[in-house]
Amino acid sequence: MSALPNVSQADFATEVLQSDKPVLVDFWAEWCGPCRMLGPIVEKVATAYAEKVKVVKLNTDENPALGGEYHVSGIPCLILFKGGKPVDRIVGYVPEGTISTMLGKHVA
Repeated sequence: MSALPNVSQADFATEVLQSDKPVLVDFWAEWCGPCRMLGPIVEKVATAYAEKVKVVKLNTDENPALGGEYHVSGIPCLILFKGGKPVDRIVGYVPEGTISTMLGKHVA
């Protein structure tokens, strides 16, 4: 079980789009092996960037409309939202450094 908060269709606008911090959303599903492998890496990055970035998880099986709205065609998919808009994304399993590099481009 992840230590990261989960978001859903019901609270996505409040938690992600209206956040005063950039938000990294981990689009995942329970059955997805690479998603489960990426989970601890995302948690580690969340701890490292806790002051600058909010990190949440979104289960695509439970929230299919959001996956469609943001064109999530493969999972895991990490989308960084800034000012309510998606500004960057990573699809698939990647090492921690790749996620840190992406975040570094968008947060001071």
